[in-house]
Amino acid sequence: MLLVLGAIWGASYMFIKIGLRDLTPEAIAFIRVALAALILVPMAWAQGSLGSLRGLAGWLFVIGAVQVAVPFVLIGLGEQEISSGLAGILVATTPMFTALLAIWVDHEERSHGLRLVGVAAGFAGVALLLGFDLGGSRAELLGGLLVVLAGLGYAIGALTAKHKLAEVPPIAMSAGVMATSTIALVPAAIAGAPGEAPGLGPLAAVFTLGVLGTGFAFIILYSLISSVGPARTWLVTYIAPLFAVVYGAALLDERITLATIGGMALILGGSWLAAEGRVPGGDSRAPADAAPAEPEPGAAYHR
Repeated sequence: MLLVLGAIWGASYMFIKIGLRDLTPEAIAFIRVALAALILVPMAWAQGSLGSLRGLAGWLFVIGAVQVAVPFVLIGLGEQEISSGLAGILVATTPMFTALLAIWVDHEERSHGLRLVGVAAGFAGVALLLGFDLGGSRAELLGGLLVVLAGLGYAIGALTAKHKLAEVPPIAMSAGVMATSTIALVPAAIAGAPGEAPGLGPLAAVFTLGVLGTGFAFIILYSLISSVGPARTWLVTYIAPLFAVVYGAALLDERITLATIGGMALILGGSWLAAEGRVPGGDSRAPADAAPAEPEPGAAYHR
C-alpha cells in the first residue's frame, strides 16, 4: 500500500503536465481540489467529524490558500517551463523548509546538528538542479523557483495547521481545507477558463489527478496510518519523487541527467536529515517502545 500511495502521488506531476496541454494551471488546480472535496467532505460527514471545524473557517481559508490553492497553481505554472520529474523532486524541499522555519516558529521542531546539515545539503541539491538542469533559460529557472516556492507554502501551511488546528481530526481537516480551497480558487478558475473545449486526454488526466491523486489517496493514507503507524507511512514523502522521475522519463520522454540524479539525491537525503535528524537506519534517540509521532496536520495536502 505504501508503494501504491507513492506511485499515485508521484504521478500527480505527470497528470498536471498532460492537463497543461489544454488547461490553465488555475483551472487544473480548481478541478482537482473540487473533485477531492466531493470525496473527502462526505467521508468526514459519515464519520461525524465535520463538527470539529466549527468556528475555524478563517484558519481553514488561510491554510487552504497557503498550502493548497496557491501551491497547486504555482506548480502548474512551473510545469509550463520544467519537466514533471523535476517538479516532483523540487517539491520534496518541503521538509527542509519546515526544519528551517521551525527555528523561529516551532521550538519542538527546532533544527540543530544533522537537521541543519540536511537543510544545507538539500538546498545544495536545489542549486545543482537550478544551475545545471534549469540553467538553459530564464523561463526554466523561474519555473523551477515557482515550484520551490510551492514547497515553502506547504511548509508554512503545515506549521500553521499544527498550531491552530491541532485538535481537528485529520479527515475533517483535509475535507475542510479542500472545500475552502475550492471556494478560494473560483475567481482564478473563471479567469483562467480555456477558450475552447479541452481534449479528452487532458480532461482525463485532471479528473484522475483529482479523484485518485487528491481524493482516494487519502483513503489509502489513513488506512496506512492505522495499520503501520504514521512514522512508517510518511516514508512515502521520499518514494513519490522517484516515481515522478520514472513516469516523466518513461511516459513523457523527459530527460534524466547526472545533475537530475545528483540533485535528487541531495534533496531527498537532505529532506530526510532535516525531518528525522538521523541517517536512515540510525538511532532515532527515542525509546524503543515509544509510540511513533503523529504526522504534522496538513502534511499530505500538497499531494
